[in-house]
Amino acid sequence: MAERIRLVVQGTVQGVGFRPFVYRLAREHGLKGFIRNTASGVCIEAQGDDPAGLRRFRRDLERKAPPLARIESMDVFPVDVLDDPDFVIVQSKSDGAVETLVPPDIALCGDCRRELLDPSDRRYGYPFINCTNCGPRYTIVEKIPYDRPFTSMKGFVMCPDCEREYHDPMSRRFHAQPDACPVCGPRLVFLDAQGGAVDCDDPPGRALEMIRRGAIIAVKGIGGFHLAADAADDRAVELLRRRKGREEKPFAVMVRDIGTAERFCFLSPGEREALLSPEAPVVLLRRRAGRTLSEHVAPGNDRLGVMLPYSPLHVLMMERGPEALVMTSANACDEPIAFDNDEAVSRLEGIADGFLVHDRPVHVGCDDSVTVFLHGKLRQIRRSRGYVPAPVLVSGDGPQVLGVGAEIKNTVCLLKERHAIVSQHVGDLKNFEAYEHFHCVRDHLQRIFQASVELIVRDMHPSYLSSQWAEGQHSLPVLAVQHHHAHLASCLAENRCDDPAIGVVLDGTGFGTDGTVWGGEVLVGDASGASRFASFEPVPLPGGDAATAHPWKVAAGYLHHACGALPELDFLEGRDRAGVSEILDKRIGSPLTSSCGRLFDAVAAMCNLCCDSAYEGQAAVELMQAAGRLDGEPFGWETSRHDDGRLLVHHGPIVLGVLAALRSGGTVTHISRRFHVTIVELFYDIVSRASVDTGLKRVVLSGGVFQNPLVFEGLARKLEHGGFTVLTHSSVPCNDGGLSLGQAVIGREFLKGRYRGVE
Repeated sequence: MAERIRLVVQGTVQGVGFRPFVYRLAREHGLKGFIRNTASGVCIEAQGDDPAGLRRFRRDLERKAPPLARIESMDVFPVDVLDDPDFVIVQSKSDGAVETLVPPDIALCGDCRRELLDPSDRRYGYPFINCTNCGPRYTIVEKIPYDRPFTSMKGFVMCPDCEREYHDPMSRRFHAQPDACPVCGPRLVFLDAQGGAVDCDDPPGRALEMIRRGAIIAVKGIGGFHLAADAADDRAVELLRRRKGREEKPFAVMVRDIGTAERFCFLSPGEREALLSPEAPVVLLRRRAGRTLSEHVAPGNDRLGVMLPYSPLHVLMMERGPEALVMTSANACDEPIAFDNDEAVSRLEGIADGFLVHDRPVHVGCDDSVTVFLHGKLRQIRRSRGYVPAPVLVSGDGPQVLGVGAEIKNTVCLLKERHAIVSQHVGDLKNFEAYEHFHCVRDHLQRIFQASVELIVRDMHPSYLSSQWAEGQHSLPVLAVQHHHAHLASCLAENRCDDPAIGVVLDGTGFGTDGTVWGGEVLVGDASGASRFASFEPVPLPGGDAATAHPWKVAAGYLHHACGALPELDFLEGRDRAGVSEILDKRIGSPLTSSCGRLFDAVAAMCNLCCDSAYEGQAAVELMQAAGRLDGEPFGWETSRHDDGRLLVHHGPIVLGVLAALRSGGTVTHISRRFHVTIVELFYDIVSRASVDTGLKRVVLSGGVFQNPLVFEGLARKLEHGGFTVLTHSSVPCNDGGLSLGQAVIGREFLKGRYRGVE
């Protein structure tokens, strides 16, 4: 007798070729029925005369699913047998609560690349070629179900040839929503520096011709614009730096192919895999010496941010142009990426010499993801294109919560059921354009997933614009959570760990419950609450937040605290020593900080490596570059018990040790190596003491300091060798880009009545 089952499949099953896969699989097994997209995922009804055939069908659904599909759940129900003549794909339904997922933007697949470069193919040289296995997704979606009328492709009417492919379940382009060809799809246009259209038959050729002459061209990709320049041209790269206001921070480069990447950089198997992956992120690779790229691309840095061409337009440009192009976000310093044509022309006036644009709208901007391969895993530095909005799966279900992130490296996180949907990188909210982008990203995320948020969670710092926005939402309750507790909770959440851990949370700044600025913390707890087991002793920061751009002032604060006065050192020559000393003596405008990041700044300035920063974290980066590896004896440190019971780490001996090494003629390299060893040994010691007190052997490493490979890998290895289980970030950044995830899971604990804060 015939049997019929209904399967409700949830996960990333729309826009990834899942329906044609199911159609072909059902026909292969001789089944009748249908499949359709719904707001709750994919609904399949399959009917057959052989129960074993239905079981094989269900098994193959999971075992043979398309590579970009992610099945998270599959509920099966028996239903009445119907008189279906065949298995068909039926029209989508958009009723009901949205529970399905939108796939990220995906790099050009191998099949489309071959067609793009095949003179006999009807899409030869077409810069918008795509199929169900590749192309734009998240950045063109207005709402779901993910169907063409709900995307920014709705204005392009398919020609008969594309229409046939679109409706043919045996085609690779069946229901590929961005499907198009030169007859019916988007088109390229070249604009001059003022935004006027230039009459030319070959817009990419015009752009490349100007790049070869040293020009800077804004190129519209999938999630927004890049600023492109010849990476081997010193003058062009220097010009780009001046115009963009990015004096020293490294630029990313796009190289022609994997072979070119290997000529410029060393590649491990994991790094090679990341470059070639569908996500196609920027990967920070170790540079080979003596290659031909301009030194101005990544000055003083032994790593180079490299990506491969991921869109068909990029492939066409790299096939015909220089083997390496600077491809940096199209913005002025600290602004979000430009993604609208008119906006790009306006915002990039005086930066770009021309614009290579197209008429396919980008619905929401999404920058390139930046990653690094450390300690056996690919780690996110900036999580955006290729990964967003793929969810981070958390361990439990509960109310919907929105975490709105921090001030710098802002992201937002929608926590819905077991899905933590962390947004793309938004940027520094002190910048007006970034704050506008914050609104756009937040609203888009809630709209496409039809969120019914019960709580907004913000950082405890009252002056953050994300905090101020949250407090203005009077229709919803708002919870303020401590910055470093959110870091701890974020790492636990992405590792699906609900148990307490010892959290080593090291970063530059975070508002503390005592009104001081924290940043060198060892917490013990979980998402429901934590206690402050240890911290660095607080030191005065002359000038407050403004001092973070001037590490010499930070160093003055540490030296004044350790010595009682400012000693004679080279880095203080020509500086306003008297003014800073007076501020420190009188404690005027000098808030207290326990930040580990500021200690790195202080040592970098004392070594005269970086006294004024051109970008966030520059001093720590240059100190790490000077070290190269861990070596030497650690500097000393001392501990005492604070009145509140926590362990207080006194860094005066560290500062005095660095001072003595400088006065005795120690090299910067040797001092930096010893300092990095000190940080590793110090926090291993503190964790060991916390373990004795608590019985815990699980350790979390979080915070922006752990972007430093020497500290991260050194401490992780030492802890593992010491018998600890070490939980780290890989799905979200360890920096503030992962903070919104921690906020959201803490918020869910609050709604469940389990939140106790930081004690």
